[in-house]
Amino acid sequence: MTTPESFDAIPGEPTGLEIAIVGMAGRFPGADDVDAFWRNIRDGVESIRRFSDEELRAQGVPQSVLEEPDYVKAGVRFEGFDQFDAAFFGYAPREAETLDPQQRIFLECAWSSLEHAGCDPERWQGKVGVYAGEGANVYLIRNLLPSFGLGAHSGIADLLGLMSGNSGGSLCTRVAYKLDLRGPAVSVQTACSTSLTAVHTACQALLAHDCDMALAGGVWLDLLQEGGYRWQAGAILSPDGHCRAFDAEAAGTVIGSGAGVVVLKRLDEALRDGDTIHAVIKGSAANNDGSAKVGFTAPSVDGQAEVIRAAQLIAGVSADTIGYVETHGTGTTLGDPIEIAALTQAFRADTERRGFCALGSVKTNIGHLDAAAGVAGLIKAAQALRHRVLPASLHFRAPNPQIDFANSPFYVNTVSKPWPEGPVPRRAGVSSFGIGGTNVHVVLEEAPPVRAERNAGGWQVLPLSAQAPAALREAAALLADHLEAHPEASLADVAQTLQNGRRAFAQRAAVVAGDTAFALQSLRAAADDLDAPQRAPETAPEVVFLFPGGGTQHANMGLALYRDHSVFREEVDRCCALLENILGEDLRALLYPAPEAEAEADARLARIEYTQPLLFVAEYAMARLWMARGVRPALMLGHSLGEYVAACLAGVFRLEDALRIVAERGRLMQSMQPGAMTAIALSEAELQPFLATGCDIAAINGEQLCVLAGPLAAIEAAEARMSARGLLPRRLLVSIASHSALTDPIVDALQKVVAGVPRQAPGIPFLSNVTGRPITAQEAVDPAYWARHLRGTVRFADGLAHLLGTPGRVLLEVGPGETLSGLARQHPLAASAAGIVSSQGHPQQRLHNERHMAGAIGALWCAGVPIDWQACHPGRAARRVPLPTYAFQRQSYWNA
Repeated sequence: MTTPESFDAIPGEPTGLEIAIVGMAGRFPGADDVDAFWRNIRDGVESIRRFSDEELRAQGVPQSVLEEPDYVKAGVRFEGFDQFDAAFFGYAPREAETLDPQQRIFLECAWSSLEHAGCDPERWQGKVGVYAGEGANVYLIRNLLPSFGLGAHSGIADLLGLMSGNSGGSLCTRVAYKLDLRGPAVSVQTACSTSLTAVHTACQALLAHDCDMALAGGVWLDLLQEGGYRWQAGAILSPDGHCRAFDAEAAGTVIGSGAGVVVLKRLDEALRDGDTIHAVIKGSAANNDGSAKVGFTAPSVDGQAEVIRAAQLIAGVSADTIGYVETHGTGTTLGDPIEIAALTQAFRADTERRGFCALGSVKTNIGHLDAAAGVAGLIKAAQALRHRVLPASLHFRAPNPQIDFANSPFYVNTVSKPWPEGPVPRRAGVSSFGIGGTNVHVVLEEAPPVRAERNAGGWQVLPLSAQAPAALREAAALLADHLEAHPEASLADVAQTLQNGRRAFAQRAAVVAGDTAFALQSLRAAADDLDAPQRAPETAPEVVFLFPGGGTQHANMGLALYRDHSVFREEVDRCCALLENILGEDLRALLYPAPEAEAEADARLARIEYTQPLLFVAEYAMARLWMARGVRPALMLGHSLGEYVAACLAGVFRLEDALRIVAERGRLMQSMQPGAMTAIALSEAELQPFLATGCDIAAINGEQLCVLAGPLAAIEAAEARMSARGLLPRRLLVSIASHSALTDPIVDALQKVVAGVPRQAPGIPFLSNVTGRPITAQEAVDPAYWARHLRGTVRFADGLAHLLGTPGRVLLEVGPGETLSGLARQHPLAASAAGIVSSQGHPQQRLHNERHMAGAIGALWCAGVPIDWQACHPGRAARRVPLPTYAFQRQSYWNA
């Protein structure tokens, strides 16, 4: 164990004992979060209120009390002490009503602190500990015990039942239970120094590897003071309703209410994990005065000096490098002089310099928060370091004559001002001293500089979720406000924090944006249009991959994916290398041509000998990309050529064999006699009379949508008859007649090709184009089946009917274009799907495919499909940045 005496590190050098503050949350007088709290501190706002006689009378204060000269008409209001989002944490209303409001508020702050740190403990691998304490449970004494009539005559079971939600010892274990945290959960109580003792204890636990992350803090609600208070000479309360720390007129403090939590990690791991580091705890120490003081409640110079010096030595920093100390600063006649004497004694061990270190006390802004006082000071000091501002301490005009500031290292900072840069990082001390003598001091340092990374461009998915629609709308609005206030924010970091650092709740929405301005606009629109957001099911839905056939191909299929995503690129390269051995040319030059060669590439892609293998390559690589992102098919349905992709993914064919079959299939089809194909909005039965011209039904794509194929003359004759009846056939831009009698000469050859490669029963189910039903193992491995598949009608509509017959599935088109997803949306059973999504846009919109793919990811997530978000950002380490936390939907739960 390292002790101050044995510590010999070079001052300022990393010691290996550093702890990073990676998240913060709190509710303070006049501030519902740590950012509002800092703004109040920076701007010198005092949250202690002066009450009018009318306000006090409305609160039930008698006129006789108002007229008493020692009645101070001031207090610290804490709004919403009765409010709680019981449903969010799974509490029934009656259960919430009997739960200590301190524990309710701390529970919400604990959740918010983890979100502020970008950590979802459900997905985080390490152990998270909780160290905190609360003040006296006034609610139990004043509200619950009288209401329940519990006393000496009550049964022990009744009392234990009530105490289960009101024991200070359950504060941390309750958080661990509700948030599913697996590290130690230790309640701490050292009076006024409780929360800073909790921070020190948490640091020790992290250094001992008892946990890998820790929440530390405290909470106190002053439910005794509903208006003003009576001043008593010699007591701790101020005679004028102000805390005048270190001032000549200092005579006491004011009692406030609040809660604060910091999230701590070992510094090296925080740097490794890309956390935002608000400040670094270089060292901390704790002790007790023992009996070396005039009384139990009195402070001790030696005890405080010893703990301050110990913290500095453990931190390995010289006292003259500390530019600010957030003091205990109660403004009491006894406490203030002792505190400055102790600080001076500790600092004089290193330096004789005078007046270089600023002092402040958060109690001058918000009063004394009892068990939460220390963490409030810590958060203030951490924010001061982060923003490089020396914050003002209020109500200081002339020094307390018992304090010799002139010969000390200190001055009281009365106006917030920039904190200048020096030869060493900015450093601050934080003190907290408890009644009974438990002293704690923490040495903070500003966060180490983080190398600015290139802001990742491209379209980002911003997922939002909540337990209730109102909370989701508020989340969108809060994030928009945040981006508006921070236009410099990296949208990639914002996206990855939302993706990896937030719990995914049932009510969902996703915004896709390429820059902050567009994100802001989209979030504003979403906040106004989320009355009925998409609700994800409790169990992840089955995903069905749809693989398109010919007609959707174009040059530069998946170009953005090939450029930016290694999985897609590697699969395309692997396929093209195998095809080069078969075809004798590298098809990547055709798939991704130079800009000046794109038109020529499109012309060559019209030849089916190239269409078939390159469509297969694009679809196969895209499927592998989706699977790498965690999106795995429960079922697959291909259209004509697309069924080969499904069969290969299912393991019927090895990749090299599937490519050989597809390449030969394309060559054989290129050798067919010329033909034509036309689409018509008729059912299979209605189309029968037109087959007499010598055509075949090539595909049944919908109940009222079929494709005819055959010799050109036969197709022209059928189209003429249709036009005569007022029908509008649409000729397809192809020169062959797939799935018609014109394929007969090549069927046997294809069957022999299939027979010449190994085949296995499918490992993933897929539907047959031939039957419209799930393919059997016997069919899948039968070469004759694949011959029938080439010749027969593609019964795609039957396949859609089968897969849509099971409600709640998500259909994902995997390949270029939106043909199959469009057909699925037109199907009578389309409403049964939880989502119908395409991976890429229409070929004419292919310049927007990067945005389209991001939208597809967002749509899948909104439908409840789990996404491996990290796999969506290859080659870029996730950065966690502070963002607005959950918008709790609070209601009043109060046992009057």
